[in-house]
Amino acid sequence: VLLIMTDDQGFAVPSTFGGVIPTPALDRIANSGLRYTNFHSVAVCSATRAALITGRNHHEMGFGTVSETATGYPGYNSIMTRDKATIGKILKDNGYRTSWFGKDHNTPDFQASQAGPFDQWPTGMGFDYFYGFVGGDTNQWQPNLFRNTTAIYPFQGNPGWNLTTAQADDAIDWMKRINALSPEQPFFVYYVPGGTHAPHHPTKEWIDKISRMHLFDEGWNKLRETIFANQKKLGVIPPDAKLTPWPKDMLKEWDALSAAEKKMFIRQVEVFAAYAAYTDHEIGRVIQAVEDMGKLDNTLIIFISGDNGNSVEGTMLGTPNEVAAVQGVHLPVEAQLKDFYDIWGSDLTYPHMAIPWTWAFDTPFSWTKLVASHFGGTKQGMAISWPKVIKDKGGIRWQFHHVIDVVPTILEATGIPAPKVVDGLEQKPIEGVRMVYTFDKQNANAPSAHKTQYFEVTGDHAIYHDGWMASSKVVEAPWNNAGEA
Repeated sequence: VLLIMTDDQGFAVPSTFGGVIPTPALDRIANSGLRYTNFHSVAVCSATRAALITGRNHHEMGFGTVSETATGYPGYNSIMTRDKATIGKILKDNGYRTSWFGKDHNTPDFQASQAGPFDQWPTGMGFDYFYGFVGGDTNQWQPNLFRNTTAIYPFQGNPGWNLTTAQADDAIDWMKRINALSPEQPFFVYYVPGGTHAPHHPTKEWIDKISRMHLFDEGWNKLRETIFANQKKLGVIPPDAKLTPWPKDMLKEWDALSAAEKKMFIRQVEVFAAYAAYTDHEIGRVIQAVEDMGKLDNTLIIFISGDNGNSVEGTMLGTPNEVAAVQGVHLPVEAQLKDFYDIWGSDLTYPHMAIPWTWAFDTPFSWTKLVASHFGGTKQGMAISWPKVIKDKGGIRWQFHHVIDVVPTILEATGIPAPKVVDGLEQKPIEGVRMVYTFDKQNANAPSAHKTQYFEVTGDHAIYHDGWMASSKVVEAPWNNAGEA
């Protein structure tokens, strides 16, 4: 089982769902399996991830917010209790070797140091092996990196080293090692890279490659129209779908910008796109390694594009330093052009892009990451392949599903029942439903098995039921007038 999820990517980022950024790895899984067009996240990182690996709603897991802003209140304390075992723990107890590569945003912030305790680190939650970082994001050039619970520094004295590639290398090495030592051993890989959460840190090779494609020269308004047309051609939105209006009262239109603004904003989005393409490329290497081992035919691959909608933490202007922007320091475009244009995305920056690009990458929906009541915050493109089982290759599925449905789907696929007791503790029920029924072409248009689902982040909320959505009205943007998230 290979469970992949990227970070901070709206529905319209990948080419697989109409985007202009090439994502051949996600395309590969979709073309050899199924595209899911009505799959949902929680709208913020930690919450989605807690729900994804346990099959329970995020408040049930203590993640009504991200770990860095946890409180002492139930549902918001960032503590995942032992009566709700992770999929890593369940599979490990049933003979699988389990691993976690990339972002761990589910360790409580107050336990995320070398002092521990480590029971809520990946290796304490049922994963045999962890290679990645703890927290919301990290510098991809010089990351806060761990192997299991030991800090490591492979980038020192190694110019050009980047975590995006190193993570793929480590995952491939781990899978090959398991396969060499015990070819019959089933394994579970949870692969969650930092891309494309800020900082946007692709290599120069990828920045140059995307820049030469001139994908964004016509601006963010035209980008939305292009993506919308692509989505209809692909059939991932209904033919009679309507594009949500551009929020003119909040976001500038492209034609109203100065030449300097256009130049800087194009640079920002090209680096973001390079990071997305680079991340997808390295994921493709991991998938290819599974095929090279002769195991692809009987490997269930679930590939989710983004743990929430595209991010608004970049402010209205974009920023060469996301941390400074969050603290209210906003660098004018002229200063960005003068001091950071040529080094944007390098290890001398910690960059993010302007919010209007974010809105465009959530096409055709409105709103963004942090907004739980609208699909711009929660709709994620997803593809699933399992060549031995899924025969409707390239098929599209419209059924409503949610990240809590992934664990029960993996359990049904592996033939493992949800445990009633783990390590002597009675388990709380898994709340998700199984998606395996959608694998059969005869069920392509079957009613969704997931009938009701609530959404809530920082008070913004909605509830879905059987095709209908009741949403709170967003009366304020999730950023202030300066553009600070």
